[in-house]
Amino acid sequence: MYGPATGTSLCWAVRNPGRARTRSGASAGAGNTPTSTENTMAFILWIIAVILVIAGIVQLFRSNILLGVVLIIVGLLVGPGGVSIFTK
Repeated sequence: MYGPATGTSLCWAVRNPGRARTRSGASAGAGNTPTSTENTMAFILWIIAVILVIAGIVQLFRSNILLGVVLIIVGLLVGPGGVSIFTK
């Protein structure tokens, strides 16, 4: 993918990791940019996850261990980063 045949050096790819190019010269991630709707959904999921985790921590302090742990786990599953039940 990199080298004299493609006109792109590996050094260029290391200095510009987000701009890696394919053999045809097109940007490798051009079709995978998130849309405004996806960004909004990720933000909403992040807010819901934060609320669930904070509610779980509050329940832990109120000595409701089971509900607190369940809320924290659900918050981690809903969040858009890492493991999420709403992502592909």
